[in-house]
Amino acid sequence: MKAARSTMLAPGLSNNKAKYSRLAASDDGYIDLQFQRSPPKIPYNAIALAIFLFLIGSLLIIFGALLLTGTIKVENPDRTIPVIIIGVLVFLPGFYHLRIAYYAAKGYRGYSYDDIPDFGD
Repeated sequence: MKAARSTMLAPGLSNNKAKYSRLAASDDGYIDLQFQRSPPKIPYNAIALAIFLFLIGSLLIIFGALLLTGTIKVENPDRTIPVIIIGVLVFLPGFYHLRIAYYAAKGYRGYSYDDIPDFGD
């Protein structure tokens, strides 16, 4: 009878394998688990887009600079400035988000993957 009684649960108790932590004697109403951060979710799609924007913007800036200096001969030189402007507009957000991702990966204080917009994988 004793062995059968030890396997039975008291009413209201469950037999799950949840992990619990012991409360401190003087916890002041706080427990350590509420201050532990979950591991960060890395927004791979947003980082891939940032890399793409960075590379395309860099290429457009370089190509526009070569057009502007005359290294690459063009028939209408007035079309070189828009190439540089579009390159800068594409380069800046890519660089900005790559910088945040780099600093977050290195663990610098104040930088987090939460600062990079995610596209709702």
